[in-house]
Amino acid sequence: MASLSSLNSICFDRGCFVKYQDEIKCSRVKKLCVRASVATSAPQSLQFEELKAQKSEKFRIGVLGASGYTGSEIIRLLANHPSFQITLMTADRKAGQSIGSVFPHLVKQDLPDMVAVKDADFSNVDAVFCCLPHGTTQEIIKGLPSSLKIVDLSADFRLRDVGEYEEWYGQPHKANELQKEAVYGLTEISRPEIQSARLIANPGCYPTSIQLPLIPLIKANLIEVKNIIIDSKSGVSGAGRSAKEANLYTEIAEGIHSYGITRHRHVPEIEQGLSEAAKSEVTVSFTPHLMPMSRGMQSTIYVEMAPGASTEDLYRHLEQFYEKEEFVVLLKKNEIPHTRHVRGSNYCLMNVFPDRIPGRAIIISVIDNLVKGASGQALQNLNLMMGIPENTGLLTVPLFP
Repeated sequence: MASLSSLNSICFDRGCFVKYQDEIKCSRVKKLCVRASVATSAPQSLQFEELKAQKSEKFRIGVLGASGYTGSEIIRLLANHPSFQITLMTADRKAGQSIGSVFPHLVKQDLPDMVAVKDADFSNVDAVFCCLPHGTTQEIIKGLPSSLKIVDLSADFRLRDVGEYEEWYGQPHKANELQKEAVYGLTEISRPEIQSARLIANPGCYPTSIQLPLIPLIKANLIEVKNIIIDSKSGVSGAGRSAKEANLYTEIAEGIHSYGITRHRHVPEIEQGLSEAAKSEVTVSFTPHLMPMSRGMQSTIYVEMAPGASTEDLYRHLEQFYEKEEFVVLLKKNEIPHTRHVRGSNYCLMNVFPDRIPGRAIIISVIDNLVKGASGQALQNLNLMMGIPENTGLLTVPLFP
């Protein structure tokens, strides 16, 4: 093959885009011809080789808990990520197995076999996604090398008050010092803090769908912080992959399954974020439901508007707040967000509607609970932490139908 210095162009399939000094002819198959710089000197060649070497280097990624839904979703998203390469995967019960044997849809991924956490070698890892169950994560993360960047998808570092964690999760927190270091990773709200963090507490799926519309409105004093009512519905994958009788097909299909009424563990996380935005204590009425679908989440939120505020004011503020955001989309007026329109993607669609009750508004927010509600937002956060474009690996168009 000819060297770069002897080439006048680099050709790619389809069309023709050429900037030239000498006439360059495209082949009859209509290849896209892109003019390349001619390396005529040693310094230019050296710069090119250095740039090529930099681009070829990838951050080495570990996935702890690779055999769960959020772990497999991380792997799926990283399959086409240009800057991240998985070098370690753990799954205690599946140790020694390939990812393709656990998730056949990933059979073509060239990845290391899974190992038990206790046998993991972190010397070849730059960052980890921790997809382990709550309660087990604290001690494992506490034992990781301090040089690692960590995004934790469990609930173990989301609540800043360790006493509140013990109240809602039924066990004492075992990594108090790490809790002080953790940054809550609601990306569009806490971007500057995330960029400089070492440990990210990735938000829960319900809290993500709820806080994204409410926090901007609370900060702008456009809604009252009292009498907020939230009705949320999730695909069954939100309950995890472990075998549970309540999640069997015959238990879930052809119906709606309410659960965690008044005591769902995401309540303190939601109230923590809203209280911080309001700079006063906020209490919400929240009821989650499982729906007979694999993935998807909708939160329907009923709010009382501040005196003098209108649904138009709420709409305009959200439009302005998220105008430049890649993944949070305020739909056109009167368009209703649907979970099927975000399936498999990192998008959050939302809209505001007037209630029949004067002074109240209805906000609808939809996400894919496994992507924006978990693994997608985790990848968005790690991109920020590693200093690469935030949307890298996340521009998958939603699946429809």
